[in-house]
Amino acid sequence: MSKARSSNLSLSLPRFLALVLALAMPTYGVAEEKTAAYWLERLGPALNMTSYRGVFVYARGSNVHSMQIAHRFHKGIVEERLVLQDGGSGEIVRRDMNVVCVLPEQGKVQLEQIIPSGPFAEAFTSQLIPVSRWYSAELKGEGRVAGYDVVTVALTAKDRHRYSHRLWLEKSTGLLVKSHVRAASGEVLEHFQFTNLEITEDIADSEFEIRSEGREISRTLNDAGVQDEFSSTARMHGWHLDWRPDGFEPAAAPSSRRGQAVAFSDGLAAFSVFVEPTGSVHMPTGASRVGATTIYMRQLQNGDRAFLVTVVGELPPTSARQVAESVRIDEAFAFGARD
Repeated sequence: MSKARSSNLSLSLPRFLALVLALAMPTYGVAEEKTAAYWLERLGPALNMTSYRGVFVYARGSNVHSMQIAHRFHKGIVEERLVLQDGGSGEIVRRDMNVVCVLPEQGKVQLEQIIPSGPFAEAFTSQLIPVSRWYSAELKGEGRVAGYDVVTVALTAKDRHRYSHRLWLEKSTGLLVKSHVRAASGEVLEHFQFTNLEITEDIADSEFEIRSEGREISRTLNDAGVQDEFSSTARMHGWHLDWRPDGFEPAAAPSSRRGQAVAFSDGLAAFSVFVEPTGSVHMPTGASRVGATTIYMRQLQNGDRAFLVTVVGELPPTSARQVAESVRIDEAFAFGARD
């Protein structure tokens, strides 16, 4: 009898284990299953609040660059140091909203004209990203990047006026470790990826010290009321747009040497419009593209006064052209440009 019981027990043990696993699996799946929206919500805070160091490559068309980065969130302050690894020396150091740029071999750089786009843009940290309105979000699986487990999120554009994105997020922190910007055809236009990464809180103060010698250009970023300050097209002093893609709202106003400029963002992509008087100088017009960045230039005549309209940013060329052709110059601005 004991032998029979022992035999029955040995036979039932695999079934018992299978039953335990079967019962455990649904609970495990519910706990582990996360939606695309969940990962997108983690993305913004992770970019600022995760501390890490590493090296990443950034490819735009045929141009490929690598940069070393140290990033720390310490006592509520974001600190970051980016060091060029090829194409000349230089570095960018940020502490909270203060940024210092040193490019010894290239001289002065006007930081205020930098368009806020790319994987480290403030746009990624915004809580106002209307993803469901302009992009369809979908989980595309899991994998590994730079030695870390990741999940992949696809953001597919719902119209022809913006590009699609694919994001790889580190699973424990939500940190963006790889991204693609893709055309409607599926072609990868821009590619960002960490090739070496260490997520760690152990980053010394010395890693955020400026070490390059050269002219330092400083700027204090404006983080107060950006959406309120630029929520009206009235910020376009002297000119206005008759058309822009739905969802792109005024987000910043980088200065232009003699004219006006406004940046627009849908929370993920961005483009800027520059309007400058040209006088008797004739500039080349038309579209060019580097990676996902289109540059479209158009001459605009207002009476006897000429203006150059330039659209720069993450728009398909046909959309950039529509934006440029919708610019209208106010008479007062045209008169002032002549003076």
